[in-house]
Amino acid sequence: MKKRQIKVSRVEDAKELVSKASKCSFDVDVYYNRMVVDAKSILGVMSLDLSQPWTVQYSGADTGLEHVLDRFAIY
Repeated sequence: MKKRQIKVSRVEDAKELVSKASKCSFDVDVYYNRMVVDAKSILGVMSLDLSQPWTVQYSGADTGLEHVLDRFAIY
């Protein structure tokens, strides 16, 4: 299981995350506070606070998803 900390601040960025996650054959979840949402769900992702960092957890490998997570990564 892989975990990445990201910060998404624009609606367009959240849509891009959902788009890339939707193409994955494995589960991609987003954690914020006590909430867990499916990263493939635009309604779920948009219900999260865009001004706060999120944790993305996934178990597979996908270059498109990795690229998006690299762009929004918190170091």
